[in-house]
Amino acid sequence: MCSCSTTAVKAKTTDLASGETSIAAVHPDIIQSNILNRLDGQTLASTTCASTQLHSLCKEDNLWRDICNSTWPSTTDRRVNDAISDFPSGHRSFYSQTFPTLHPRPQKSHQHRPPPETTELISAVDIYYDEKLLYTKVMVTETLSGWFLCSPFSLDLLEPKETVAAPVNFDGEEGTCCALLEQHMRVSWILIDPKQKLAVNVASIAPVETQRHWLTEDIHLRFATVMPTSGGDLVQCGVVITCGGKEGGELQVREVTLQVEDMDEKILNGSDSLGILHDAMDGERRKSNRDVERESYQHFLKMKLQYRERKQRRESSLDMMCIATGVAIFLAASFLILLR
Repeated sequence: MCSCSTTAVKAKTTDLASGETSIAAVHPDIIQSNILNRLDGQTLASTTCASTQLHSLCKEDNLWRDICNSTWPSTTDRRVNDAISDFPSGHRSFYSQTFPTLHPRPQKSHQHRPPPETTELISAVDIYYDEKLLYTKVMVTETLSGWFLCSPFSLDLLEPKETVAAPVNFDGEEGTCCALLEQHMRVSWILIDPKQKLAVNVASIAPVETQRHWLTEDIHLRFATVMPTSGGDLVQCGVVITCGGKEGGELQVREVTLQVEDMDEKILNGSDSLGILHDAMDGERRKSNRDVERESYQHFLKMKLQYRERKQRRESSLDMMCIATGVAIFLAASFLILLR
């Protein structure tokens, strides 16, 4: 996570007082309590490249714990904290795995891989509106039972009658509610595998799609990451937030669901989803933005449309073959009857 952007940090640390004091002359406790603890994660990671001393000081887990807790309030949960403590470099490893946007690489092998040996997945979820925390929750999902492995992979964050109030009024079809949500609402859904010591944030930075239901007028925001499969196809791992309410009243978040969906619009089962998510956890990371995420999702929709068209052509060909076979059998039978 080192970067050339450390130049400014290095300049500051080498001339702290009057342009003559070296960073080596400053007590480490002062550096940690007055400088490093004021940096965000990206800057702290870059600072490790400035000097050997700073590299050692920036590895302190308490610095990264504070950054993780301020970035994702759900990481203050004991279950999440216990899982992170087993990571190779603690909170620093966790941050490096979950902060960057996923950059899934194509699979080198098209052979089906068995699901990883994991006993549970921890979901650490935080929902924001205009950078203010609306809701935070930690869930634990067991992954060993036959029910999980064979059933559609779908994680529901809220209880059946639970809602979350958002600081925006719900309006009609011609209102600005959709635009406000698309611009200001953000979600982080981090999946943690405690046994494998891996984690990944599967939600996109911003909604890649916003739709309004024609009948209920509910608003659906999709935060999706497109991932490759071992078979060479694409799937989307999407967090869908459903919002609704009475016109003129306060908008309510009614559903928050995580699903893995293939190009046939089928929700994958737990076994297949676990394998795909594990490949993503073990995959590359990169910085991204809204445009890149939307472009990736639009490419997925284009591929899905092409897949659907090929499927329809195959089904049409099969229908024609069945009709032709039926006609041939009918004519043959009629001919035999005439011969008698």
